[in-house]
Amino acid sequence: MTLTHLNARGEAHMVDVADKRESRREARARGCIHMQPATLALLLEGGLPKGDVLATARIAGILAAKRTHELIPLCHALPLSKVSVDFEMDEAQSCVHVEAMCRLNGRTGVEMEALTAVSVACLTLYDMCKAVDKGMTIDAIRLEEKSGGRSGDWSRSTSLEETDAKRHDGFDVAIEDGEDGEKVARDNGTLTIRFLAELRERLGQSEMSLACDRLTSRDVAGVKRALIALDSRFSVLEERRVLAARNQVMVNDTTAVDERDEIAFFPPVTGG
Repeated sequence: MTLTHLNARGEAHMVDVADKRESRREARARGCIHMQPATLALLLEGGLPKGDVLATARIAGILAAKRTHELIPLCHALPLSKVSVDFEMDEAQSCVHVEAMCRLNGRTGVEMEALTAVSVACLTLYDMCKAVDKGMTIDAIRLEEKSGGRSGDWSRSTSLEETDAKRHDGFDVAIEDGEDGEKVARDNGTLTIRFLAELRERLGQSEMSLACDRLTSRDVAGVKRALIALDSRFSVLEERRVLAARNQVMVNDTTAVDERDEIAFFPPVTGG
């Protein structure tokens, strides 16, 4: 797996899609906004001071999808053929679920457009309701599925099922004695290790799994030592210029790691 917005020198750049084949592409994203039960009741009754909340949020989400390229620096301006924004009132959880779908026939995907539509629709709901409830929270914004393009189809539900299956394929599951001598599975856990930009080229590898029981210490330094013990070519990770991130957040050698974390190593990224 590679980051297409980074070139071989680790510099950010806009991906050239001119040579890609046009295809029908679609993406669906979801999110939610939690609020006080009384606020949700006012929304359902149409009693909020700013008027038609859902209609305003729907239009805001559609407009945001169409202008995603103005908000996200490296996104392309896309001729969307369809944008829909829908709402589901959840009285049990006291929240509004927001779903957006974007579609086009083109050379690049519409995942960012769907995610932007959901985000702005949620923000608009907050703006429309904040006069009576400033404690609302927006969360769980995520891509649910996408179709089309070179990478093919993807869905969150299928991905989660595959991830769960991989965790029990024998790579990270050990067998130990349980009660009465019965053999039971014990999950040792693994880390996902990624090598980005120039490091990917130097190592000839972009991703691997590392069993946590190989770590001499549960920190980034321990990850480096374990990788070097596996293969001496990973000694490049000890170079001072090599940076690290844990779950997409910059870290240092003393940062703790845990099962299922994603640890990425990369050279400094500069603008381009």
